[in-house]
Amino acid sequence: MSDLIVYHYPPCGTCRKAVKWLEAQGHQLELRNIKENPPEPALLTELVELSGLELKKFFNTSGEVYKELGLKDKLSSMTKEDQINLLSSNGMLIKRPLVSDGKSVTVGFKEEAYEQAWHK
Repeated sequence: MSDLIVYHYPPCGTCRKAVKWLEAQGHQLELRNIKENPPEPALLTELVELSGLELKKFFNTSGEVYKELGLKDKLSSMTKEDQINLLSSNGMLIKRPLVSDGKSVTVGFKEEAYEQAWHK
């Protein structure tokens, strides 16, 4: 049984590093392709709340889709619900990997943050 769910994009180097790090710690992972199956709005809302982070931290601001949609200038005028629905509609808008054990959530991969959150 998995102890962590990892929403990732397999070609992403950062995602691969995160998965490798988590596996080296002995975690059993359930890998979910964020592009093919982005989290539903209700789940995304829950993940944001569990993370304790601002919603804008969940956006992949360096991604092509983010830039193509001009979200840098649009996010501030969007409701939280609209932002969640937008993220859920396209997994490539979500900063990855998203990792959760149902109690905590990390966004992206920084080894120091993983040491604190996921070190066994």
